[in-house]
Amino acid sequence: MAIELKAASLNHLDLWLASGAQRMDPPRVICADGVGVVADSADPRWKSGDEVVVYPVACCWDCEYCRSGEQVKCEHFGILGEHVDGTACELLHVPGQNVYAKPARLAWHEAAAFPLTFLTAWRMLVTRARLRRGETMLVVGAGAGVATAAMVIGRQLGARVLATSRSPAKRAKAEALGAEATFESAGFAKSVRQFCGGVDVVFEHVGPATIDESMKSLRKGGRLVFCGATSGPKAELNLPRIFFNHLDLLGSTMGNAAEFEQVLSALDQGMRPLVDSSFPLAQVSDALRYLDGGEQFGKVVLDLDS
Repeated sequence: MAIELKAASLNHLDLWLASGAQRMDPPRVICADGVGVVADSADPRWKSGDEVVVYPVACCWDCEYCRSGEQVKCEHFGILGEHVDGTACELLHVPGQNVYAKPARLAWHEAAAFPLTFLTAWRMLVTRARLRRGETMLVVGAGAGVATAAMVIGRQLGARVLATSRSPAKRAKAEALGAEATFESAGFAKSVRQFCGGVDVVFEHVGPATIDESMKSLRKGGRLVFCGATSGPKAELNLPRIFFNHLDLLGSTMGNAAEFEQVLSALDQGMRPLVDSSFPLAQVSDALRYLDGGEQFGKVVLDLDS
């Protein structure tokens, strides 16, 4: 089916693609997140003019994993904008299974700001880390889109939310978003343990620059869940710390269609994505430079509505 896109949003992945750090076969239309109106559909569930949001996963929809609802395990699994063309365009063609009704309470820019980051953070916290009401979670690197999503989801689930950032301004924004306490990024484990004795869950996306402090922030039996490695692909681990303290290390990426539906339900119940700024599509280079500067708090959105 064809979707006339109204807005898309950038992720750190787009920086890697634009810089050549992430290998792909060019040319490639970037961006995973997209929202718009149906322009043409052979799927009877949708008609022209319906407001929709795109599930940002590419898969075959027909293998044993896809049929059982485990799209992330599909042999042809990919992410829009990385493995196939993405949403930074005026017209997008996707299978009908990738299309869901846009949450009515969200404006176009807000609806473009949630798919990849909220889906990723939801699977990390709900499915993989099994975060429960009353537990304490630490979000490393507050300000990134996936980190702000994690804070919003953590609050929605009834957890105590803590966060780290090297930026005093971002720490203040994290507290305004609901973080109970925030900590300077350098050597944060000591401060975290002094504050609460250690956390149940650490939400990681930075990698080797913070992984050791994240491990030291966990209490016995704690879980570290991670989806990225923006500071590099390889990290050194203190193995005795892991097995003596019964810690879990949980990798995660993206999410299944059922998890995307859970995110949509939570948005209908009041959860809201955070938009930092927006740029017209013609200024996508400026938007990428702004994202690369690391000053954003929330998502950087591209305005596609001509």
